[in-house]
Amino acid sequence: MIETIFTRIIRGEIPSHKVYEDERVFAFLDIAPLSPGHTLVVPKEPAATLDGLSDESAAAVGRVLPRIARAVIAATGTPDYNILQNNGAPAHQVVPHVHFHVIPKPGDGRGLGIGWPGGRLDAEDGKRLAAAIAARLAKD
Repeated sequence: MIETIFTRIIRGEIPSHKVYEDERVFAFLDIAPLSPGHTLVVPKEPAATLDGLSDESAAAVGRVLPRIARAVIAATGTPDYNILQNNGAPAHQVVPHVHFHVIPKPGDGRGLGIGWPGGRLDAEDGKRLAAAIAARLAKD
């Protein structure tokens, strides 16, 4: 089992501004928010990355994310927001425990800033890659 700051927050060893809890999910305000209402949604299952999370915990997070987003919108009055989830340090994950950020995007420049250097998908490369992904999914 991984031990992170999130497992300690979930156990109540570190205080947090909790906004939601059930048997599988814990959500609380980020202490270094990008904007007011920035909320972290964390499965209680201690998986480092999304691909290591059980289907049950993933489903539990998926069930509550829209509810938490609606609550953040209502509480902040900010209808625009990002949902961010990073996997691994090179992908900007700081705490090695699956977590989703709900980040309001007010019109004043606060919130998540993203650079998106889009490329171009070659038709043949796309065909091969889609087939490889589909083949792997068929094994699950």
